[in-house]
Amino acid sequence: MSDLDLNGGAWKLAPSQYAEKRPPQWKVGAPRSRYLTMQDGCRLALDVYLPEGGEGGAAPAAWPVIAVMTPYYRRFKVSAPGAEAAPNIATYRDFFVPRGYVLVVLDVRGSGSSFGRRDAFRSPRERGDYLEFANWIAEQPWCNGSIGATGISYLGAASCFLGSTGHEAVKAIAPLFAVSDTYSDHVFPGGVMCKTVTSNYDDLIRALDWDLRDELKAYAYFADPRYAGPAPVDDDADGVLVRQAIEEHKDSFMLRDMAPEMAYREEPVLYDASLHSGACSPYWYLNEVAGKVAVYSTSGWYDGSAFVQGAISRFMTLKGPKDRLLLGPWDHGARTNGSPWRTAGQSASEFSILSEVLRFFDQHLAGMDTGLEAEEPVHYFCTHAEEWRSSATWPPAAQATDLYLKGGKLLPERPGQAGVDLLQTKFTVSSGRHTRYERLAAQAIVDYYKDWPEHEAQMLSFVSDPLPSDLELAGHVLLELALSCSEGDGAIFAYLSELDADGRLIYINEGCLRLAHRATSKAPDNYRTAWPFRDYSRRNARPMTAGLTEVVQVAMLPISWKLSAGSRLKLSLSGSDAEHFMQVPHGRPPLFTLQTGGSQGCRLQLPVVAGKTKAPQ
Repeated sequence: MSDLDLNGGAWKLAPSQYAEKRPPQWKVGAPRSRYLTMQDGCRLALDVYLPEGGEGGAAPAAWPVIAVMTPYYRRFKVSAPGAEAAPNIATYRDFFVPRGYVLVVLDVRGSGSSFGRRDAFRSPRERGDYLEFANWIAEQPWCNGSIGATGISYLGAASCFLGSTGHEAVKAIAPLFAVSDTYSDHVFPGGVMCKTVTSNYDDLIRALDWDLRDELKAYAYFADPRYAGPAPVDDDADGVLVRQAIEEHKDSFMLRDMAPEMAYREEPVLYDASLHSGACSPYWYLNEVAGKVAVYSTSGWYDGSAFVQGAISRFMTLKGPKDRLLLGPWDHGARTNGSPWRTAGQSASEFSILSEVLRFFDQHLAGMDTGLEAEEPVHYFCTHAEEWRSSATWPPAAQATDLYLKGGKLLPERPGQAGVDLLQTKFTVSSGRHTRYERLAAQAIVDYYKDWPEHEAQMLSFVSDPLPSDLELAGHVLLELALSCSEGDGAIFAYLSELDADGRLIYINEGCLRLAHRATSKAPDNYRTAWPFRDYSRRNARPMTAGLTEVVQVAMLPISWKLSAGSRLKLSLSGSDAEHFMQVPHGRPPLFTLQTGGSQGCRLQLPVVAGKTKAPQ
């Protein structure tokens, strides 16, 4: 089946139905480009796309504006006709401009044709740039006084930065597949450094920022041989300025070098007390957004790293009547519908996310009565049911149901007799090469976790009895382990799968935790969660004591999933994910002793949707 928005009847007016009421009326004008000089003298390149005469008749003098801030080139220079010069911008340009929005695209500091150097991953300096950017937009005769922003990944987080500047014209943002916390959503999920991010991202950004065209060909999204570097602005026809800008880019930071200096959340680097993971993260500024800017957060069950938790945390923290949340069966950027039950031969999503964003912007930027306020604020896709659901809150109403680990089984009742299960870490075990992490390395994954069974077979597993009826989960699975560790530190990687009646093993979701960061605390007001909160600070980090059993909670990534009657739920544990995460501890694979049964045994807590399904018997 597909992820079409009509499946499940979750909307009063589905996004596709709304889009039918808002057909394109205008033509897209050719980009006008220029440099905008910041207060510190740094020049940033931008493009402006204006609606022009079309079926809408004479164009109004002023329009609402959508801003997009990107480190991935606002536009390429092309060496021959036929190439799409703006591969990462075209989808916004061709959708919003014909429907009556000006699109303004900025090369962020240290990227594309802009001057400057990047001193961090989403530097706080960029947030200052965006305030000046908004000032300039608001002063233009084609701006009607309303500014919004959107974009995928970095672009989405940049929209959050813009939304936090306090500029009165910025009224709505739609961050798509974007982190809220650079530390735990992206680089250090569960406190473990994700080397897929730290290594591969540098390679891509270096190829872009240094204009290394041969290296850029390794990435499908930028492989067109007609791409000839970043497009100069209109007043730089011979490209002298863009070449000067590229030379400045060569002094930018490298994430693989900087990440170890940010191994603890919100701990500043030694050379600048104001530079830390929090200051590089949208959550740090959410108090400047709440109640002032409408926010529509979007992510997917297969989104990269823990990005989906960022979307949820942002929504839960803001809690405003204009804030919304959309969670689909998508990978990073919704290039793929990751559901194993998607329409045969149709890997691409059939859901128009931009149609839903259009309705949101029409309501809050264009001042239209779209009926959006009559819709529930949360919409999410139930995988395997292949239907959309709606809810007034996240997580949706669910009944916490426990399963207990014992001797390779997941049992519905706590076993009376205590025992142990052993997990010996092997640093060669991984989750494969078709995962959520490969998409963050700009790899075009189509069939997610297709090699999962061969990798899961190397892990310690626990399996339930066949389900007597369908079982629907919605929310956050929590794994509670009573364990000891042979080393002073270790990492737990936990995975859920559905083992269907035909013996097919299907990946559901995962979670991980570095045991040094096992301490939990109350979530602060600017960082609400539906899972155990950890501050990942040096202050609260502590080693394990060999042989001492402690109770540790591992939060799994959120999910909505329907298991079929006759299927079994399978939990799999490993001490490593070799393809994607660093070893913990280095060169010392720990032995974990899990206490099962008795009063302190390990358990798995499931968010079972009441009224639809029955808990395992």
